[in-house]
Amino acid sequence: MQQILVVDDEIGIRELLSEILSDEGYQVQLAENASEARAFRSGARPDLVLLDIWMPDTDGITLLREWATAGMLTMPVVMMSGHGTIDTAVEATRIGAYDFLEKPIALQKLLATVDRALKHGAEQPQPALSLASLGRAPLIVDLKQRLERVANLKTPVLLTGEPGSGIELAARFLHTRNTPWVAPENSVALADAPLDLLNQARDGVLFLHDCSELTRVEQKGLMLLLGKIERYNARLVCGATRDLTGMVAQGLFDPRLYSALAAATMRVPSLREHREDIPELAVLMLLRMVESKETPSRQFSTAALNALRNHDWPGNIAQLQSAVRTLALTASGEQVTLEDVGRVVMPSAAAPEAAGYGLTFDMPLRDARDAFERLYFEHHIAREGGNISRVADVVGLERTHLYRKLKQLGIKLARRPEEGNN
Repeated sequence: MQQILVVDDEIGIRELLSEILSDEGYQVQLAENASEARAFRSGARPDLVLLDIWMPDTDGITLLREWATAGMLTMPVVMMSGHGTIDTAVEATRIGAYDFLEKPIALQKLLATVDRALKHGAEQPQPALSLASLGRAPLIVDLKQRLERVANLKTPVLLTGEPGSGIELAARFLHTRNTPWVAPENSVALADAPLDLLNQARDGVLFLHDCSELTRVEQKGLMLLLGKIERYNARLVCGATRDLTGMVAQGLFDPRLYSALAAATMRVPSLREHREDIPELAVLMLLRMVESKETPSRQFSTAALNALRNHDWPGNIAQLQSAVRTLALTASGEQVTLEDVGRVVMPSAAAPEAAGYGLTFDMPLRDARDAFERLYFEHHIAREGGNISRVADVVGLERTHLYRKLKQLGIKLARRPEEGNN
């Protein structure tokens, strides 16, 4: 049964909407203010929210923005108002509202809007993390402000950072909704057909995951692309996980290309540099996994979150996400405890304690082999920040074979998030 949360400070409207929607077969939850709506959303994800704009404690637009900023706007929201304006409706839509209803709401319009919104929500993939999800530490706030200053420009942007630190999340912050987002899986097209990439990215963003991995031929293709990018009204955003200045000094990277890319360079902090954000980020990751039915319902104990906060996370966000998934799948109870974290989040030297990951000597050989391979590949994917080229090099497999093996083991790659854009 689909669940609808109705948020309105007027008891008469709440009861009327509840009666109508319940008669239509929906499960209805009621909240009389933003505080109650906040509390409900923190523990559950409704299929749809009908949200009043004017409420005494916090207005609906502010609550909508809170959910969007925290990465919790994963369900369609229809705004309601008795005296709304076009500007308010536009602002709500820009933040992420699905639609806007004026009070008094006609019955047929209400039901038609609810039906459309629910269908829309069911068709949308659950969004992955966004830059807003990374937290509120000063380093992250500073990064957002720097990105905002160049958001409306067309100059190339170079984002540097450790593997898995969130370079793609920062890049997507520069992407405008409903415009092309082109992020090729590999860089071969830069050597073979760079202008094809520009044509795909026309009026949008071309994102290269790691330009420090480009061959000399691919670097030449990127230089050609940069010379023609204005004709396509596209923007180039590049990530780099190695020191390009050092590579230039060693003759490994074209100095002209570096000069063209480095005008707007920003560093994405490693997770351990803003560890105060780790507990909230882990809770959000877990919530997303539970809502998508990827894992059983779980919640972290305070001690568990403190332990996650104090870990160094050399694999950054990718490693944290992998650990949260493992904790959600293997915790013995509904609460993830400090002991669970100690079992899963451990130094590499303790890796032989593989029983903690569901691998035991009592398993059939095939199951044990699959369990070990799954643990092995997830470890390397997290350590390399999702960079499959590097994983293939480290484990000694050709990339096509590696992709086939990951699919066979049921390992999902989270490098290409489909998420709400600016």
